[in-house]
Amino acid sequence: MTAKNNLTIIQLDDWHVHVRDAGVLAGVVNFTARQFGRAIIMPNLAPPITSAAAARDYRARILAAVDAKYDFTPLMTCYLTDNIDQGEIETGFMGGVFTACKLYPAGATTNSDHGVTDIGKITNVLETMQRIGMPLLVHGEVTDGDIDIFDREAVFIDRIMSKITRDFPGLKIVFEHITTKQAVDFVKESSANIAATITPHHLVYNRSAIFEGGIRPHLYCLPIAKREVHRLALRAAATSGSAKFFLGTDSAPHSIDAKQSACGCAGVFNAPFALESYACVFDQENALDKLEGFASLHGPDFYGLEPNKRKIVLERADIDVPKTLDIMGTKIIPFHGGEKLNWRFAGLV
Repeated sequence: MTAKNNLTIIQLDDWHVHVRDAGVLAGVVNFTARQFGRAIIMPNLAPPITSAAAARDYRARILAAVDAKYDFTPLMTCYLTDNIDQGEIETGFMGGVFTACKLYPAGATTNSDHGVTDIGKITNVLETMQRIGMPLLVHGEVTDGDIDIFDREAVFIDRIMSKITRDFPGLKIVFEHITTKQAVDFVKESSANIAATITPHHLVYNRSAIFEGGIRPHLYCLPIAKREVHRLALRAAATSGSAKFFLGTDSAPHSIDAKQSACGCAGVFNAPFALESYACVFDQENALDKLEGFASLHGPDFYGLEPNKRKIVLERADIDVPKTLDIMGTKIIPFHGGEKLNWRFAGLV
């Protein structure tokens, strides 16, 4: 339901989020739990989540950190490696521990060193996943040193994604945090088994913003933002009403020290104001009537789940996003830090 100054939609889910572990987990997970009914939890810890037992333990730590006033379900994923046990994956999925498997090309992003070095090494795993109906979540970038960082997603489509979809036509695949027009077109032209998530930050800024007034490390993420033509393609896809595109924040907290260091760690912490950011984009595109599908319906439908029962209320009202957040004694700059947004999360009903 929409009105001039408010918006009520089915409670949304986040189909791609990093909540970290240990002390950071306790400080960040409730930013997600207060708005989202469910979330696909990324497994790139150190060490990564590669067994059902590790996933059960991690899920228990997440739930222990969630405030009791929130009704939140973490959906666990398995981190694929070259020598992953396909029996472990099948047992974990059939037992309700794993919701999906995550493919990180080795070296593509944070804690991906244990990722897959050659897609041919996990052929048997992909065959198993196709047979049991287990989704594959893909970080779609090649890591070859001779490929420009701004071209790595497009090259991945040509070299790897097109091969996976051809060889495993029954495999459900989520092309995660897409950043290019090529990815939008690939998903649109593929079968109903292929979908994609889109982050709030890739809808808001292009690659030029990372260098506006100097290097802005808090806008650095992987896959990195691309040219304006790609940002506009993402906005058109997200607001189109197509069931192939749905919400995935890729929220990834790093301390100010980590972001502003020689590491310059990749990741945007957008969980605190993700919903408001998406609402602003859909409002700007005159597509508020499409927000519920993107945020609350398309994801559950793809994963074979029912939509959430509760509803979420947004109000058209200015909010000032804090420049920094103090999380467990660590300063983190959130997405939109120091900016003003004109939609506000008003609660659940």
